[in-house]
Amino acid sequence: MSDPLFSRRDLIGSGVAMSTGGIILPASAASASRPRKGGRIRVASTSTSTADTLDPAKGALNTDYVRHFMLYSGLTELDRALNPRPALAETMVSRDQMLWYVRLRKGVTFHNGKSLTSADVVFSLLRHKDPRVGSKMADIARQFAQIRATGPLELQIRLVGPNADLPAILAQSHFLIVSDGQKDFRAANGTGPFRLAQFRPGIRTLVRRNPNFWKPGKPYLDEIELIGIPDEVSRVNALLSGDVHLINAVNPRSTRRILASPAHGIVEAKSGLYTNLIIRQDRLPTSSPHFNAAIKYLLDRPIINRALFRNYATIANDHPIPPSHPYYRADLPQTQLDLDRAKWHLQRSGVAGMRLPIYASPAAEGSVDMASVLQEYGSRIGLNLSVNRVPADGYWSTHWMKHPLGFGNSNPRPTADMIFSLFYKSDATWNESGWKNPRFDRLLLEARGESDQTKRKQLYGEMQGLVRQYCGSAIPVFISLLDGHDRRIKGLYPVPLGGFMGYTFAEHVWWDG
Repeated sequence: MSDPLFSRRDLIGSGVAMSTGGIILPASAASASRPRKGGRIRVASTSTSTADTLDPAKGALNTDYVRHFMLYSGLTELDRALNPRPALAETMVSRDQMLWYVRLRKGVTFHNGKSLTSADVVFSLLRHKDPRVGSKMADIARQFAQIRATGPLELQIRLVGPNADLPAILAQSHFLIVSDGQKDFRAANGTGPFRLAQFRPGIRTLVRRNPNFWKPGKPYLDEIELIGIPDEVSRVNALLSGDVHLINAVNPRSTRRILASPAHGIVEAKSGLYTNLIIRQDRLPTSSPHFNAAIKYLLDRPIINRALFRNYATIANDHPIPPSHPYYRADLPQTQLDLDRAKWHLQRSGVAGMRLPIYASPAAEGSVDMASVLQEYGSRIGLNLSVNRVPADGYWSTHWMKHPLGFGNSNPRPTADMIFSLFYKSDATWNESGWKNPRFDRLLLEARGESDQTKRKQLYGEMQGLVRQYCGSAIPVFISLLDGHDRRIKGLYPVPLGGFMGYTFAEHVWWDG
């Protein structure tokens, strides 16, 4: 699938080489296996909802992302190191990272037999700019200035400003390609490896192999059933009992149980996933820079890593770029637990002696325990934190970003530009802490169009420093993604973008039963 037009030079800045983790199996379970056709597996994710969707633009949960990658394909796709590769786009090139020329693969058909054309791609991308669609990538789609077909299989994408990361961005599930004019998604008419057999929102998704998939020989499985089991213990029990064959979001505390079974294994993907304490910068009483600093000095990161995540995590430094990322700034001083400094800042914040509620929920992984740790250390310096534990159901709509102190939880993103644009840009919809930093915004735009890797790393390095020092987001650790699996499923490997091989496992794995 390689193409000289998809060279490292053309896609400069979009590749992410990183340590991704590995597959942990009992010694007796390791065996070589070649792909084989056939088989049916049942997969349990963390949640389903009556809001489950077949529209890629509206995907909000990991269950949605898995479902969409089963049914649709994108212009590009990411390899296991998060480098963009050709998919429906046979070539995608640009000289200035602003005007991109795309040539589509010939002979690709939708599930209903319709041939893929440039009109499908133009429609699929531009619909993200329509407020009526409700796209989760509307903020990113603001970068699309013009998209037009120049032939049956050719099109041009013009951006409002240069962005070297466009091929990686278009590999995200939200930008998967749908048929021109599609508004009714009940049939899920895509070009993906599986066809929809049944969809019952909040209950299950059933898909069957697409015999006309554009990748020869794939997929291997005949059928996949996707369900949701919100409770982690119940999810692990279902795996060990054989009721399901693959699960995600395994709690580190459950790894011993799974590895004690010779029939099961763990896939660990070291990632940029994090749960962060949101310290609102646009309202009292948390907007003081001194209060922001005090909170960050109260975080006992090694304890959080060891006690909460059983060392299935990596120490973070209050910005969203993990140490494995090529743009990670290693020379920033690591913020550490320091009660004396925390107390000094607290006394100057105007918050000392005040009772502050902190909202936590199982919906934000580890947040309830993090809040308890913070409450304990806060009591030692005169900070009175009251932990309000709220249910996972409805947390994101009712509590997220709505209190002076609360928690977020951000999935890994393929590029530094994407994570910064979604959560840290001043006018971002998901600017969790409400901070505004004009210097950061200027650097973000500059880095987006910079093709020199060394300069780009310097720009992103300065941005990490600004977020660490001034943004109201305290990030103690990056959390490894843990999947549990029946060892008869072969072809699994870790992808740092998300569990279930970055949500794309369906087309890659096979059953060796």
